[in-house]
Order: sequence, then C-alpha cells, then structure tokens
Amino acid sequence: MPPSDNHLPAADRHSIAIITLAEDMFREMRRQLSPAFLVKLASNEEQIKGLIDDPDIHGIVLDLESIGEEPADGIDVLVEIRRLREDLILVAITESTSSELPLQATQAGADHFFLKPVDGEQLRVLLLQTIEKRALQFEGQWLLQQVENRSAFAGLIGGSEAMRKVYRAIEAVAGSNANVVIRGESGVGKELVAHAIVQTGERRDQPYICLNCSALPESLIESELFGYEKGAFTGADTAKPGMIEAAQAGTLFLDEITTLHHGLQSKLLRVLQDRMVQRLGGRTAKKIDFRLITATNDDLDAMVRIGRFREDLYYRIHVVPIFVPPLRDRQGDIPLLVEHFLRLYCTSNKKPVKQLQPELMEILEAYSWPGNVRELENVVQRLVIMSDGPVIAAHHLPQQLLSSSVASQEAVLIPESGVDFDAEMERIEIAYLSAALRRTNGKKTAAANLLRIDPQRMKYLCRKLKL
Repeated sequence: MPPSDNHLPAADRHSIAIITLAEDMFREMRRQLSPAFLVKLASNEEQIKGLIDDPDIHGIVLDLESIGEEPADGIDVLVEIRRLREDLILVAITESTSSELPLQATQAGADHFFLKPVDGEQLRVLLLQTIEKRALQFEGQWLLQQVENRSAFAGLIGGSEAMRKVYRAIEAVAGSNANVVIRGESGVGKELVAHAIVQTGERRDQPYICLNCSALPESLIESELFGYEKGAFTGADTAKPGMIEAAQAGTLFLDEITTLHHGLQSKLLRVLQDRMVQRLGGRTAKKIDFRLITATNDDLDAMVRIGRFREDLYYRIHVVPIFVPPLRDRQGDIPLLVEHFLRLYCTSNKKPVKQLQPELMEILEAYSWPGNVRELENVVQRLVIMSDGPVIAAHHLPQQLLSSSVASQEAVLIPESGVDFDAEMERIEIAYLSAALRRTNGKKTAAANLLRIDPQRMKYLCRKLKL
C-alpha cells in the first residue's frame, strides 16, 4: 500500500517555496504543509531568483506584503515569475481586503488567492490538486506533441509509410540545390511539399516565389516570369523585374509546369543552362542564382513521349522527383487530417472543437476522395459551419459523399434516436438512380437496363424523385 502524503519520503514530496518576510507565518505554514511538501523560504531578491531558476520547485506562495511598500509591488513580481515559469503553481496571499486585488493577482498569473491568516489545510489540498491537474495538462501536451512529431513534418500531416517516404525525400534534398519535380494528383498537397523543401533547406531565409503556370494566359505568363523593360510592349510604361529575378538567391516554384507552351519551355531551359535571364525588350542578360522546384499532376513521361513537353527541359527539372500519394492510398492518415482541419476551422469560426460520430469517421475513411486532401478539407470546413451542436453526425455530410457510401455498401447508419426509414430508402433510390443516369449520360432506358428494372418503372421513379 503506498504511503499517505502524511508520511511521504522527502524524495517523493513536491517542493514549495514561500516568499515572505514574516518568519513566524513561514514556520506555521511549513508545519501545516510539510507532511506533503518540502517547504523552502525566500526572503530576498537573490533567493527569489534562485527559486525561479530551480527546476525542482513546483509552486510558489507569495506574500504580497513582503514585496515593496504595498501589495501592488507584489503583483509586479507575480507577472515576472509567471513570465519566466509557466509551469509553476502561483499562490498570492495578502492581508489587504481590497476588492480589486484578487482580480489583479489572477490577471498577473496567480492560480489561487488567499487572505491572511491562511488556512494551511485548505492550501495543502488545493496545492496538491492543482499540481496534479497541471501535471496532467503538461503530460497531455507532451503526448500530443509526440503524436504530432510522428505524424507531421514541416507542415505536412500524415504518419503513413507513404507519407514517410515523402518526408525522407524532403530531408534528402534539403541540403542540396538540385532541381526538384513534385508529382501527384490534384489536391494531394504538392505546394505544401514544395514549401516544406524550402523551409528545411539552406535557402529558407531567401525569397520564395510561387507561380501557378495554369492560372495566367499565355500572353501574360512570359512577362511575369521574365519581366520587361520600359517600352517592351504597349502598356509597359515602367520596367518590371520578373519572378525569376525576384527569386535571386532563393527558390522559384512553378506549379503545373506542363501548361507552359513550347516557346516558354525553351526560354526556361536556356535560363537553367546559362544561369542568365533577360527581360522582354532588354538587351543584356543578368546573372541569376535560384533553385527551381516544379510540380505537375500530369504524366510527365507521357507528355514527353507525345511531344507536349521538351525532353531536354524534362531532364533539367527532373533531377530529384518526389511523388505525393493520393489520399486513397494513405487512408490511415484521414483521422489525423480530419482532426487537424476540425481544430483549424472550429478556431477560425470561433466555435468549440467538435466531436465526430464514429460512424461518420468510418464513412470518411472508406470514401475514395477523388479530390484528395483538398476535398477532405472542404468537407470538414462545411461540417464545422453547417453543424450546430458539439457532435457532427453523418447526416451533416454532403449528399454526394453519403450517396457514394450507400452505393458501395460501406456503412449502414442507425443512430440511437432511430431513422426515418422511408426517407432513408428514398435517399438510397436517389443515389442509385443518379449514379445510373450519370453512367448513361441521362438516358433513362439505358439506366433502367443498368439497374435491371423496367423502363416504365425507371420513368416513374424519376418523376417521383424529381430526377
């Protein structure tokens, strides 16, 4: 049987310091607290500093009358102690009956406030409870940090082996200046991988310039990349450096690089070969030093084979390829991503962090996520906004996701409150009929054949369900 706190050995007792000039009060408080605590005295500035620097001290009881000429001086000391030691339990004691002092002490960082004479037994119990609670909080934070350390890397989230391969690749290229091409489907987070490479690399403190090549028309993208001199074309009233120049000593990230037309591909190749850039309308080239990271959701090898992408540029940018897996290939990461997005959007929408029904998480994990992480993020954001209570239920999910779940027989949801059977059956009918009509481009007879039902019944159901 473990010893009670009345008989704890010194090594098992928490250390508490009392800052006071009143030695009689200190002796009495030490007598009352000593069964559970090792109690130390601090009565001058040097001793107080020593207490703050002592990692074995769990709490400090501060006599506000022992600091300066009035209790307000003790409040300033509380602020400083809290600034230096967030982990300490701070208790303020005073003989002042000012109604404002308790609030001031709390705002300064005090966990508790007592009027003299202090009830030692009450203080002892309160200290033990607070220390235990604080220990659990710090343990929880530590455990959460360990989970995040194992499942996140430079802003990327995922603990699956597929994502660990991505992390290892990022670490491998971080110390080099090699060109990197990031490949993967739309929505997998290629731009986040690019950012992670920059943040872990040697150029992290230098410019990081990003351009989505598909976001600008061909008539603009050349001037954005290479810049132009005054008078280079109609409307060029002043000279402007391009993004390549802006990336000097840093990193240039070109997303959707396969959308560049052949002329621009040739100019970019020349920049990479010569390490020189010339503005539109310019007569001289400028020496340039930057790292190039590119990304695409196209099959780059196929683009080269069919002549859509220059082979020589391919070999220039394809020094280190990194493949970002689709979400369907790392479904074990879905709970981590959902938790991250829940916190993010609950916080941004000023809502308490919500909980998910277990059945809802089953649906999220089973869904194929054609839009990958971007689609999942959008769904979670919608769930946070559209749900009122503290728990998000399956019926809050978008119809498309529910229909997919039902059609593939991935989950049957019967909450404790029961279901509206007719409404659920109608939802299932809508899901199957909609899927069949999409498959047959809206041809009802073909859809009926696909569902193995009579065409007349198909027409009746479409009228009934307003499809």
